[in-house]
Amino acid sequence: MKLARTIGSITLSKSHPAMANAKLRLVEVVDSIERVDTEPLGGDTIVAWDLCSTGLGDLVALAEGPEAAQPFKPDVKPLDASIVALLDEVEL
Repeated sequence: MKLARTIGSITLSKSHPAMANAKLRLVEVVDSIERVDTEPLGGDTIVAWDLCSTGLGDLVALAEGPEAAQPFKPDVKPLDASIVALLDEVEL
């Protein structure tokens, strides 16, 4: 699981039928915990399925790989990343 910040939304004109009603967000991965409050974060930019109704600038937890599709089982979704939590605060 990775920390990321939402930086935009994605709109699809055509998509796979399994992606119907998908809410997609553009997120920037936090590359270093010391930079969690800075912008830009400096990490990779990823498109993720938004399971938490996030807003622009929200800090989120990002699941990638097979774990990203787990909430949809037994349905199969063609995705590599999903937002699984909205984070209020990070404390070390």
